[in-house]
Amino acid sequence: MPEEDEMRGVCSGFATTNDGVRLHYLEAGSGPDMLLVPGWSQTAAQWRHQIADFARTHHVVAVDHRGHGGSDKPDHGYRIARLSTDIHQLIDFLDLTEVIWVAHSMGCALAWSYWDMFGGDRLARLVLFDEPAVLVRQPYWPDGLAESLGALYGLGQIAEVVAGLRSPGSDAEALSAEFLDEMWTPAADEEDRRWVVAQNLLLPREYAGRLLLDNVMQDWRDVLPRIAVPTLVIGGSDSVIPSAAARSVASAIPGAVLRILRERSSHFAFWENPVAFNQEVRTFLDTSTG
Repeated sequence: MPEEDEMRGVCSGFATTNDGVRLHYLEAGSGPDMLLVPGWSQTAAQWRHQIADFARTHHVVAVDHRGHGGSDKPDHGYRIARLSTDIHQLIDFLDLTEVIWVAHSMGCALAWSYWDMFGGDRLARLVLFDEPAVLVRQPYWPDGLAESLGALYGLGQIAEVVAGLRSPGSDAEALSAEFLDEMWTPAADEEDRRWVVAQNLLLPREYAGRLLLDNVMQDWRDVLPRIAVPTLVIGGSDSVIPSAAARSVASAIPGAVLRILRERSSHFAFWENPVAFNQEVRTFLDTSTG
């Protein structure tokens, strides 16, 4: 469970979207605005190591997407476009400016969707950790394209996962734990693993299945060349997401900086090795210019 010293001084708040959904967020610190955007089925609380560190120098906000964490759990809106619209409304509600958007996994897709719909409105920098621009391989692609993009799933493979999450007769919680287990290094603490699974299960599995399907079917390659703010792209050599994904994304965004983490560098590297992750972000913020 979260350590008290890391969460000291962190406040909770709620913002209501235009379709009546209350979004929960965590907030700490003062200074330039930093928005921490979780991935699929993740929560704001999972950014606790980043909140504790960056709140020393920044005004940090971490969001629970609709259905996730402490946010309302409506029966609608589990699509990338709706979640990125939610964040646009949260930014407006909190009057954030020159936002440093730090994203994990699906949070990168939300950044790309945000850019597609709202351009760089109120954004100053992007930090994108561990998400391919395309997740599902296409059968008509030429040899080698899927590998270069880091597109790691076949359509049938992901369909089985989605069916397992949504089917009334399946053990969706066990499937979720198995799915998440691939995202750690073998050295990850078992208590951490269990806590993260519990955080993930705060999103009802039916909604998780809907959102996962929408997420994996997107192709953001046409958006990346239009991004016009300084961008850091991070991958992990131990991650289930191939490092090729980060290389491909960074090569498509004008002027993007690429970093590949090497130690405890799983898909949850921001949790397993927060010192290295946070240092890469700080170095980027110290050296990049808007």
